[in-house]
Amino acid sequence: MAPSTPPAELDELREIVIRLSRMVEVSVTLNSTLDLDRLLQFIIGTAADLVACEAASVMLVDENTHELFFAAATGSDPRELAGIPVPLEGSIAGTIVREDRPLIINDVTTDPRHFRQVGEKTGFQTRSLIGVPMRIRERVLGVLEAVNKRQGVFNEADLQTLSIIASLAAVAIENARLLRALQGAYDELGKLDKLKSDFIAVASHELRTPLGVILGYAAILKEEAAGESSGHAAAVLNSALRMRSLIEDMTNMNLLQEGSAAIQLELQPIQPVVRSAYDEVFEIIQAKGLRSELRMSEAPFPVMADAAKLGMALTNLLNNAMRFTPSGGTLEVEVERRGIEAWVKVHDSGKGIPAPELERIFDQFYQVEDHMTRRHGGMGLGLAIVKAIAKGHGGRVWAESAGPDKGTTMTIALPIRE
Repeated sequence: MAPSTPPAELDELREIVIRLSRMVEVSVTLNSTLDLDRLLQFIIGTAADLVACEAASVMLVDENTHELFFAAATGSDPRELAGIPVPLEGSIAGTIVREDRPLIINDVTTDPRHFRQVGEKTGFQTRSLIGVPMRIRERVLGVLEAVNKRQGVFNEADLQTLSIIASLAAVAIENARLLRALQGAYDELGKLDKLKSDFIAVASHELRTPLGVILGYAAILKEEAAGESSGHAAAVLNSALRMRSLIEDMTNMNLLQEGSAAIQLELQPIQPVVRSAYDEVFEIIQAKGLRSELRMSEAPFPVMADAAKLGMALTNLLNNAMRFTPSGGTLEVEVERRGIEAWVKVHDSGKGIPAPELERIFDQFYQVEDHMTRRHGGMGLGLAIVKAIAKGHGGRVWAESAGPDKGTTMTIALPIRE
């Protein structure tokens, strides 16, 4: 018959099993939350419970002052503790950090390293202390301390328990800190992005009106001037056209970032929207020496549309057609009904598009011409905007071309609502 296990050993084994089961719980909890405040409260509560002490605290290193500060503590007012910095020199916690080693001191009253200001300011009397470094990789983040053992003295089992908690806690705290920093950076980036978008929107809007006046007068001067003056007028007109292209790219970048969330749909006939877009670029069409025609049915085609955004899409198509059509060419806009859809077609007699490029031209920043040799401006965002807006309206857009120098037809199709 096997000898029975002494009661003292049974109690010790039972305590070990309890501690191990709690360690599993601690590990699961620390890896399931990234809320730093909740993490800290859980760490100190668990530490005080497992080593059976009156209080526990987490002190972290301040990267600026190189002092320790109380991040969380039990047994004292945390707001009061938060205002008490603990030096790395002249304190037990500082010694643990500097030497990167744990300490067990069962009578702190005789230890000259004991930082007594904490007790004096809070009224909490520390009799015994156990502390372990909290490290992440080769860097010590701070100290996990437990004070005043309820029964007996702190021992190696307490040290092992606290060391395991500290190791798990250091990783969890670092992850929570990184997440908080990432969220702060993301919020700041969002603010900067909004400022940029607002600036682009205001700048592009304010530049459109005076630029329209410059374009109008430059076109008149070019027609009426002779000799050298005509060349100067042409230079002004070309520069103004490039400026308009830049403003379009600025606006397009904003629209591309806003996406479909910025589209506000209302039931309205499509013809006035097309007419407005055509009229907006009509002077530029004439200034470039192009012939143009707008053909529309008198019967209204009601669609769900955001007039401003759909107008921008149509303007982009017209600008794209003008950009690749030489002087003397033609540009035609037609609105027709096809079954249950309204089709807006923009046809030009320009350079055309190779068949392999017909789908890719609607990708962001894509240019048919090589970026080192291309002769036409733009960032390659206009047609991507057209595609995004058409999709946001429940429609689609596509391009057709018979090949190089055969012109291009681009079509936006939107569902008719009756």
